[in-house]
Amino acid sequence: MGKKFDKKYVLLEEMYKVSFFPPHLVDKIKVAILKVVEFLEQGNHPLEEIQEKFDEMTIYINDLQEEFWENDSEIETGARESIGKTINYIIKYFNIDIDSEEALRKRDW
Repeated sequence: MGKKFDKKYVLLEEMYKVSFFPPHLVDKIKVAILKVVEFLEQGNHPLEEIQEKFDEMTIYINDLQEEFWENDSEIETGARESIGKTINYIIKYFNIDIDSEEALRKRDW
């Protein structure tokens, strides 16, 4: 069993604070991130598998862009920064040797 994630850390805090981002869509991003966190909590995964999980998460977030547009929003600079900050925190927390830009390499936002 690996390290448990810091339950006090607020994922995507900045996105939740801005009304431009529909909370139900921010929740979808949060769920995708939490799937990666749950994977990391298991511990002892090779970097390639960890990167695959980040890629799956990022592709899922990419696919949410249309839903954001339908709700008069988009995954733009503020969202990109909030997601990046959250992923950076997770990487450092679990002491993963992957750069946050590399972790999000599949992003199109």
